[in-house]
Amino acid sequence: MKNKNSYLSAIVYSLLVFGIYSSSIQWLIFHDWKRDDYSYGILIPFIVLYLIWEKRQQISGIVSKPSWMGSLFLILSLSLFWLGELGGEFFITYFSLWLSIASLCLIYFGWDKLKVFLFPLLFSLSMFPLPAFLNNRITIYLKVVSSKLGVMMMQFYGMSAFREGNIIDLGFTQLQVVDACSGLRYLFPMIVLSILIAYYYRSYLWKRLIIVLSSIPLTIISNSLRIALTGILSEKFGSKAVEGFFHDFEGILIFMLTLGVLLLEIWVLRKIFPEPEILEKSAHEETEVIPATGKIISFLRTPQFIVSVLLLGGTLGFSQGIEFREAVPMNQAFSEFPMKIGEWVGHRQILEAKFIEELDFTDYVMAEYTNESKKPVSFYVAYYASQRKGESIHSPASCLRGGGWQFKEAGGSELTLKDNTFLPFNRAIIEKKPVKQISYYWFPSRDRVLTNIYQLKWFNFWDALTRQRTDGALVRVITLVYPDEDVNAAEMRIKEFIRDINPTLTNFLPQ
Repeated sequence: MKNKNSYLSAIVYSLLVFGIYSSSIQWLIFHDWKRDDYSYGILIPFIVLYLIWEKRQQISGIVSKPSWMGSLFLILSLSLFWLGELGGEFFITYFSLWLSIASLCLIYFGWDKLKVFLFPLLFSLSMFPLPAFLNNRITIYLKVVSSKLGVMMMQFYGMSAFREGNIIDLGFTQLQVVDACSGLRYLFPMIVLSILIAYYYRSYLWKRLIIVLSSIPLTIISNSLRIALTGILSEKFGSKAVEGFFHDFEGILIFMLTLGVLLLEIWVLRKIFPEPEILEKSAHEETEVIPATGKIISFLRTPQFIVSVLLLGGTLGFSQGIEFREAVPMNQAFSEFPMKIGEWVGHRQILEAKFIEELDFTDYVMAEYTNESKKPVSFYVAYYASQRKGESIHSPASCLRGGGWQFKEAGGSELTLKDNTFLPFNRAIIEKKPVKQISYYWFPSRDRVLTNIYQLKWFNFWDALTRQRTDGALVRVITLVYPDEDVNAAEMRIKEFIRDINPTLTNFLPQ
């Protein structure tokens, strides 16, 4: 009877959780886990299940004690769900999904039993990708560090190699350290693997931390060695010899080398700092069964179960039964956006289909305007009639960094318009040598102009609740800093353009 009630409560919880987070789970499986950087994520649930299965005797030997504390965490997790769902942010809903599962475990099992499989529960967080802005920053940093170390290794070998950004000049050819070679695809899997190794390594905490933390520099150094080998083999056998299969094989070889060094670390630590017998004894005792004590009651009749089902059921009902976002059409379609505004004459440009599909906006305009100076200003606006997870505004700060642009100066500022009102915007000087540009961008959102992507997520959430609106736009203006001019001259050009075009743009966007 006890097992029957346990299975029934697990089925009820699973159905409710899947119903609430179904869109996020589908995006995780069919989008995020298909990305090369996070393809290892599909293995994490199976590893977690195995780790819990290993503890099955200890878990079954402890009586479950339903906890009200889990209900508080469940309320927090469902609040985060609404923030992520209405704000259009997958990372928040991923964390909400994890926190909901952890909360339900605490409600059902109680803390005494939960702490037995707390590590697998925490380890399951590694299946979720990082936020885009953090992912891009790490990728860029790894590109630069890997390029520097790779060039140093090639120079030590005796090759003539020079680096500019993430481009390595070998004289006879150039190597570009792109995302696939940044090391990110090896860093996260290696960190996850090092955590597992440290988990099974029965020793002091400081030794386990050494194993985990050392995986980061080891992966970076190993990836730099891969880049150096690519340059060396290119010199001897030509660039074709290090593409395709050989390029992928190098990556596997470097990954296995890093794993071997981690295992060697454990051997060295054991030799220098032998493990005391008490640790071996405690490791053996962890497998012993703890006898069950206490009165067993049906969890289905507990108030904790009833409250948690009401919270989950209510959330599922509201999320499926009420549409919090109304699609708000533009005042005019961007196909009608004028290509002559004052002294500025524009030439409309078309985005590639793959970018249109990825950005998933409602309408857009992209054009290059010039005036009598003949120095163009690039103008791009994307409008979203209703923002959802996967269909929301992407910040240029993430997109441009992800495209290899380095931000030399970045910050907020204001521009005085012709009607003496102020337009807040983000300003950045971006470089991808030898090209230098000035970029301004901002987010017109209903009756606000925002400059921070997190402000945008918050007001999407708030306006969805209070106004049933999440429509908004991204405006990005870029101009090149030419060799014959300084930054101030380019800055004056872009400000003049914004002052002239803003009244026209305002007429197209709903307020």
